[in-house]
Amino acid sequence: MKTFVLILNLSLLLAACGTNRPNALPSAITGTFPSEERIIQSLFTDRDASISEENIQKILNGTYELPQQLRVAVIKFNGRRSYAWNDENYLKNQQSYIDTIMTGVKQSGRVTKIAVIPDLVLPQTVNYTTIREAGVRLQADAILIFSTTGDVYRNARLFSKTDIKAFATTQLLVMDVRTGLIPFSTIVTKDVLSQKTEPELDLAETQQRIQNQAVLRTLAEIVGQLNGFLQRK
Repeated sequence: MKTFVLILNLSLLLAACGTNRPNALPSAITGTFPSEERIIQSLFTDRDASISEENIQKILNGTYELPQQLRVAVIKFNGRRSYAWNDENYLKNQQSYIDTIMTGVKQSGRVTKIAVIPDLVLPQTVNYTTIREAGVRLQADAILIFSTTGDVYRNARLFSKTDIKAFATTQLLVMDVRTGLIPFSTIVTKDVLSQKTEPELDLAETQQRIQNQAVLRTLAEIVGQLNGFLQRK
């Protein structure tokens, strides 16, 4: 009888210990993870956008979402601003790129307001911190930041018109103004092959036309990708 009572007491003691003690196995073995923390503000601590090791872990283990109804700001990013003010076609082309982005994004049912970030609210040297601050002044929930680059190649022919091929690459990202995080980014490259047309005065004008066409092709694809992202989110 005493042996039975001893065994019973020992069993109850072990059960109690197993109930009260923490998980004996580390999370890496059990496959459990810390509960996700919702990120509602920026964890980048200064104007250089540096981040502590602790905040790196918070971001990687956390979650965040863009608002369902979005106020959007748009900027074409070129680093330090420089413009060919004496080139009318260049300026028109730059405006057409912004117009293409804005027109396309307006088709998303989530965008309630869209505006361009004016140069007047930006310093001479632009970076992601100053762009975010400009977005705050416009009360934007998200900022679309894009840049375009490209090049043109000629293939001269002896008895026919010169072939001209333009390449364009456009990069675009979405910055969440509240957190400074980037939920979407993409890079698209397109090319256009053409020749000089009669109305064009020289090959330089032809090159500019073809380069512009290549950029617009990249923007058309990017707008499709961006709207697809907004519909999923």
